[in-house]
Amino acid sequence: MLQSYFKDYKLIVGCDEAGRGCLAGPVFAAAVILPLNSEIITLNDSKKLTEKQRFTLREIIQDVALDFSVAMVDNDEIDEINILNASFLAMHRAMDGLKILPDFILIDGNRFKKYKDLEHECIVKGDGKFSCIAAASILAKTYRDDFMENIDNEFPQYFWKKNKGYPTKQHADAIIKHGFTKYHRKTFNVPTQTRLF
Repeated sequence: MLQSYFKDYKLIVGCDEAGRGCLAGPVFAAAVILPLNSEIITLNDSKKLTEKQRFTLREIIQDVALDFSVAMVDNDEIDEINILNASFLAMHRAMDGLKILPDFILIDGNRFKKYKDLEHECIVKGDGKFSCIAAASILAKTYRDDFMENIDNEFPQYFWKKNKGYPTKQHADAIIKHGFTKYHRKTFNVPTQTRLF
C-alpha cells in the first residue's frame, strides 16, 4: 500500500513527469492532490502498470482527486532550456493549473526548482512510495501517450503509436532515413552507432 500522507501536512500535491528520455514530443507533468488516506486499488508507479491499467486508473484518479492538473513543455522549449529545466517548468505549469493551493509538494526524483513559497521534498522512486506521486505519474504518462498517438497520424513512419517517441532502434532508424520532424528534440543524440547529423 502506498503512503497517502507526509509528516503533518494536510493538503499534499504529488508531482511527476513523463517523456524526459524521449527523442520526440513534449515532456508532460501532472500535479495531483488526493484525499488523505485515500485507497485506490492497484495504484502504483505508472511504469509497473499495463497500458489498460493506466487508463483505467486515470479515470479513477480524476474522479477521486481533490484537484489535479496536467501540463507540458514542447520540444522547442526543451531544446532551448534543456530537458532538466523543461521538466521543472512542466511541473510548475501543472502546479499553476491547480485550483486548490496545497500545503506541501512531493516530487518524484532528486531535484526540483522551488515553486513559489511552498515547501517541497524530493523522493527518489517516489512514484512507488506515495499515492499522490503515483497518481501524477499515471496522469502524466497517459496524457503524453495520447499526445504521441495523435501526432503519429501526421508522421506514421516514426511509429510513435508504438514507441511514444522513446529512443528505440526503429525510431532512430526512421530519423536517419527521414530526418527530423517539427516534433523532434534537435539537441538530443540519436542512439545509433552511425549518426548522420
